[in-house]
Amino acid sequence: MRGGEAGQASGRRSTPRDEVRRGLGRNGYHGLMARTSAGVAKEPGRVKQMWQIFQMTRRSDPTAQWWMLLGFVVTLLVGVALALVLSGGSVLTLVLYILLGIVGGGLVALIIMNRRAERAAYAQLEGQPGAVGAVLRTSLRRGWRGSEVPVAVNGRTRDAIYRVVGRPGAVLIVEGPKARTQRLADEERRKVGRVAPNVPVTVLHVGHEDGAIRLNQISRRLTRLKPKLTRAEVLAVSNRLESLGTGLPVPKGIDPTKIRAVRR
Repeated sequence: MRGGEAGQASGRRSTPRDEVRRGLGRNGYHGLMARTSAGVAKEPGRVKQMWQIFQMTRRSDPTAQWWMLLGFVVTLLVGVALALVLSGGSVLTLVLYILLGIVGGGLVALIIMNRRAERAAYAQLEGQPGAVGAVLRTSLRRGWRGSEVPVAVNGRTRDAIYRVVGRPGAVLIVEGPKARTQRLADEERRKVGRVAPNVPVTVLHVGHEDGAIRLNQISRRLTRLKPKLTRAEVLAVSNRLESLGTGLPVPKGIDPTKIRAVRR
């Protein structure tokens, strides 16, 4: 019986579970995990990400590296000056102030790089369809409810309107020339008025025209609006406005209302 069972076992085809067990037996758990993780692409580290951001910023803004260097040198000189004035002849205090100046200079250089990189990113988005949605996705602050998906779109001109709700009320952010999007903005304002009649509606135009704001000014402009609603009212108004839908054009294709049932 044992010989027959052995023959059946030897003739049985090995399963993936058997392969895993043999792999664990030969190389152990760590060996199996090492082989598994070898095929997974590693994400770039923090230093590599910062280097990529610096390269992108330098290509878009060649003066960024000189502003970073100036910020580092000025902060370092301030640290050295404080060391000479406040050290009182102590070598340890002198070294500590110089190290503080180096660390502070590096921090100032990173802040300058961050500002310049943000400006370069906004410059690349200028004039592109969906730029306002990208800004809302990344920089919409706490207390505001909205989406990067526009609530109204002109399929021919690609002009779009985005809606966010906060304590100042409902804000319509228009992407496109004011003369061309005025009718679309008025129609969306009427929709908001029908659903939430007592909620103030503010319209912001994004562009280069007179009275319009730039992409990098959207978040700042929203925070300057005076609050008029409570947080509970913001949630209620947002839920009510979401019932309006997005108003996006339906893509061409099969109409789901005209699909016939399959007969068997």
